Amino acid sequence: MNLNQDQNSEETNNTEKLNSGDNKIDAQSIETEDKYKFGWSSYSEITNGRFAMLGFVAIILIEIFSKKSFLSWAGIF
Repeated sequence: MNLNQDQNSEETNNTEKLNSGDNKIDAQSIETEDKYKFGWSSYSEITNGRFAMLGFVAIILIEIFSKKSFLSWAGIF
């Protein structure tokens, strides 16, 4: 067996272990990679979601420390 066949057999064994019992995981979810792709992709959506969460936390912290609403703090309202 060469190295490639060893890796394939290990992945098959790992998939079988994960699928045993109540945990059902398909092979596609195991093989996903975090690579940048232009346009609408899962990587872009995850990154945008993380930045949105950071922005939301920043707005809440601004309101807590300044004791003003974000809109009045920013001079919008």
